[in-house]
Amino acid sequence: MADSTFFGDPFRRFFWSPLVWSGSPSAPAAMDWLETPSSHIFKIDVPGSGRDDVEVQLEEGNVISIRSEGSSATTAKEEQQLKEVVWHVAERGRGSFSRQIALPDNVRADQIKAHVENGVLTVVVPKEPIPPKPKPRTIAVSSKL
Repeated sequence: MADSTFFGDPFRRFFWSPLVWSGSPSAPAAMDWLETPSSHIFKIDVPGSGRDDVEVQLEEGNVISIRSEGSSATTAKEEQQLKEVVWHVAERGRGSFSRQIALPDNVRADQIKAHVENGVLTVVVPKEPIPPKPKPRTIAVSSKL
């Protein structure tokens, strides 16, 4: 008998989250999904992207949408230098990507935070506290409700 819980939450959401990557011949942005007792943490590689290049949005149905256009702004001096350069290999592209992640139901969507530093986007999604289980007790029985 097959165990159907392997692809249950959160794995189902991870494997079926759509990923779109364009602009670079390299592999798509790598992502780590960590879960602590108080939050879900997503770490996504966004090399060459700054905070103005990355967009994180909460969409309908508890879905986080992450987009990055990559930093493509160049100064006139940089453009002049590029005209004088011969490229032999270009594998470190700063292409754009888009990714959507379906969040579990027990999150505080109004408290999501995102931070980009050293080419890594970190999205912290706090979880709702789990209510304590009711303690066993005796229920009084009466003759009328």
